[in-house]
Parts: sequence; C-alpha cells; structure tokens
Amino acid sequence: MRRSSNAHLDGIVDQQLKKLMKELGEAINQAVAESDEISDVMARIKAGGHDVFLVLEATIGFNQRESSADPAPQNEFKSTGELEITSQDLKFLRSMRIAVNDKR
Repeated sequence: MRRSSNAHLDGIVDQQLKKLMKELGEAINQAVAESDEISDVMARIKAGGHDVFLVLEATIGFNQRESSADPAPQNEFKSTGELEITSQDLKFLRSMRIAVNDKR
C-alpha cells in the first residue's frame, strides 16, 4: 500500500513540476517578447530589407535535491571512467542524430 501512495505523490509532484516548467517557459517567452533591445535590433534588420524571425531553444535541467537536513556535498570529484547516460540523454543524442553504442 505504501508503494501506491508514493506513486500517487510522485504523480502530484510531476504535475506540479510540469506546471512550473510551463510557467518558466511562458516567462522566458514574455521576457523576450517585451525586450526593447531585441525589438530594436529586429526592427533594424527589417529596415535593412530583410525578413526576420526568431526561434529560441532553451534547455532547462533540474534534479531532485536531497533533504535539507543532509550536509552540503563537498566539491570532491572522483571519476570511475564510466559515463552514466539517462534515457533523456539518449533521446537528446538521437535527436541530434548521434548514435550511442550501449554495450554494458
């Protein structure tokens, strides 16, 4: 029973996170749309006889933090020589047409 309540809680957190990510994207779009500097430069490009369009791509990363009671991690890095690639990493690499040999 504990597992199902955790799954339900995870679903709520995921929905809240999705909502916040959407709000962040909207805030970024709003900031760009309201930028006088961007508008000015685009107007000068148009005045030069060019059509202009702006496409921006933002990569936003996030990780679940441990509880605040945990001590702050030390900046001590030790490499095992192995690279851990997540499913999101693989999806991104494939979108860039980069093949990954996944032999484990």
